Amino acid sequence: MTTRSAWGLGLATVTDDGSTLDVWYPRPVLGEEPEDGHADLLATLSAMETKDEARGVHTTVVRTWVDLDDSPRTVAGSYLRLHVLSHRLAEPNTVNLDGILSHLPSVVWTAVGPCAAEGFEATRMRLRRALGHPVQVHSVDKFPRMVDYVVPTGVRIADGARVRLGAYLSEGTSVLASGFVNYNAGTLGRSVVEGRVSQGVLIGDGSDIGGGASTMGMVADGGLRRVSIGERCLLGANSGLGIPLGDDCVVEAGLFITAGTRVSVMPSGGVVPGGHGLFREPRVVAARELAGASNVLFRRNSQSGAVEALPRGGKSIELGAAR
Repeated sequence: MTTRSAWGLGLATVTDDGSTLDVWYPRPVLGEEPEDGHADLLATLSAMETKDEARGVHTTVVRTWVDLDDSPRTVAGSYLRLHVLSHRLAEPNTVNLDGILSHLPSVVWTAVGPCAAEGFEATRMRLRRALGHPVQVHSVDKFPRMVDYVVPTGVRIADGARVRLGAYLSEGTSVLASGFVNYNAGTLGRSVVEGRVSQGVLIGDGSDIGGGASTMGMVADGGLRRVSIGERCLLGANSGLGIPLGDDCVVEAGLFITAGTRVSVMPSGGVVPGGHGLFREPRVVAARELAGASNVLFRRNSQSGAVEALPRGGKSIELGAAR
């Protein structure tokens, strides 16, 4: 990405005491404000400005510009960065989100809109009187559901509550009912997510995160490597991953691999980590030494219990740069 700034015209929800709860940016753009200033959108959003006595909030139009290399400093700037990601204008890990949690307020997300967490029971009472029935509360969180702000084209999401604003979902992605995609994480192609994709994790084209499978957070191995998954990979059901994988890898169901997991690299007729020739016997290494490797099947030996790495598809294990 060559343009390192973003601009957006949004509609902010502001409490009576002046605290911003959220901002919706329907058409964020990379770079500076367009020459027309999105005049048509301005007219539409201006007509939507309103005051809600029951929730104790009002909506107002805001203009926001951010340098994507700078860390967030405001609620509006934080929301614009999250919109840039979910609108697929920038890939995860290319936008500075350092400290974003400290700038996002905890919000009570309801069926009638965001409410301040402080004093919500009084708000609930006003809403029940105004609505004539109990208000439905979706969650109390710093991040809203992505689908309430952005619905990317060409994706399927079985449960909108399990994809946070700031997720990046490519065309052809399916997030099944048990799947979860955090902010600043997502897919780079046609992938199936039935497990957990943690913050900062990227999933390559054609890969499948099985039911109950999980990826560790944005960094692993003491912050030295980001966890990522290449193309055409499979995390088996209830497995876990704490190292980056290259392409064409499989992690057996139920197997959790961390950077320090001891792995027996089985002979493959090719070069294995740490050597420059052929090995006839298994070589035991820490899983971190296989970071970025392709064509690997990770499994647990059912007799010895040892974790093994075997070459797949008649190919030798190929080491690659950690993504």
